[in-house]
Amino acid sequence: MTAFLANIGRLALDFFAEVGRVTGLLGQIIRQGRFLIRDRRLVIDQALNVGYLSLPLVLLVGIFTGAVSAWQGNYQFEGYIPIRFLGISVYKGVIIELGPVLTALIIAGRVGASIAAELGTMKVTEQIDALESLAINPVRYLASPRFFANVIMMPVLVTLADFIAVIGAFVVANGFLGISAGTFFNEIPRHFWLYDIGAGLLKALVFGGITALMGCYIGFNAEGGAEGVGNATIRAFVWSCLLILASDFLLALILF
Repeated sequence: MTAFLANIGRLALDFFAEVGRVTGLLGQIIRQGRFLIRDRRLVIDQALNVGYLSLPLVLLVGIFTGAVSAWQGNYQFEGYIPIRFLGISVYKGVIIELGPVLTALIIAGRVGASIAAELGTMKVTEQIDALESLAINPVRYLASPRFFANVIMMPVLVTLADFIAVIGAFVVANGFLGISAGTFFNEIPRHFWLYDIGAGLLKALVFGGITALMGCYIGFNAEGGAEGVGNATIRAFVWSCLLILASDFLLALILF
């Protein structure tokens, strides 16, 4: 029993130490944010990687998310809820929940894991040590542009994903279910709240920060050569996904 409690205590201490290190890195990144204007070229390069290069995948997932939401919504509504509420139910579900979360999970897989792999490779090949020897702050040069580019571009990607998801839902509703445009869109203006859009975009900001932060932290602490870089990539994706879902629940409790 004593050994078991000791193990639990050790795990708890390790967890809080890890949280402290992640928080410390976040603090350093935010402090380096004062150089964003000077380092704008680095931020723009990362924003293109996060936004422009991710756009086809995000739009593809968005249109299928809307399509399946409309189809499943029709199945759930049949015989219970008037079909005129299908459009507003899809709209609310997409902008509040599905759009931000699914987009964040995609970016965690495409961008967060990529950040961990890139920085992890630089770590194990001692390129980060070389930057430090040249008096270049790795957090400013590597982490801060990636973090702020993610935070800036995630709401843009979520907005586009939301839009294309609603369009995809309408295409399915109109083409497969025979629901007219008037029926599908009629209830949306009546239940349109800017608060819902703001809540979804706030989630996007938080999720973007989580994705970049975990990628940078795990990349900076990678070790063990090529195998260590592979493990860092997996860890970055897994932890990003877990934290995105956990923070989504916490934000739902706070915002709604």
